[in-house]
Order: sequence, then C-alpha cells, then structure tokens
Amino acid sequence: MEMKEIHAIAKKCGIPAGRMKKAEIIRAIQRAEGNFDCYGTATEEVCDQEGCRWREDCFFDSTEEEILEPYMEATRA
Repeated sequence: MEMKEIHAIAKKCGIPAGRMKKAEIIRAIQRAEGNFDCYGTATEEVCDQEGCRWREDCFFDSTEEEILEPYMEATRA
C-alpha cells in the first residue's frame, strides 16, 4: 500500500502520522481499530490475522527484515 493511502487511513483514525515510519503508522492504525499492533512481526509468513488489511505488506516487510538481519549482525561485529 502506498504511503499516501496509509496517511489517509491514519487521518481518518485521528492519528497525527507526521514523520512516523510506515510500520509505526500502521501499528497505530491497528491499535486505533482495536486490533493487534503486530505489523511487520510475522515470521516465515505465519500469521493468524486472516482478515488484516496489512497482511500482504506485512509479509513483504517481515521477510525483508529477516533478510537484512544477518547482514546487520555482521556489520555490528
């Protein structure tokens, strides 16, 4: 989902997104809608929130984080 759309949803929920990162905005929206604020935490595309509007983006961002994680660990050493 495009950031423009995410900001529009946040605005409808009364969330002042401002300079928040994508995951922070989405988690705030999830909380405002009474859902788990779990965006980006799915591992190996496992999630029991079948009706979540963020599901596809979440899996993509979670997978991207898993790919970056080993690299990030190597650069810290």
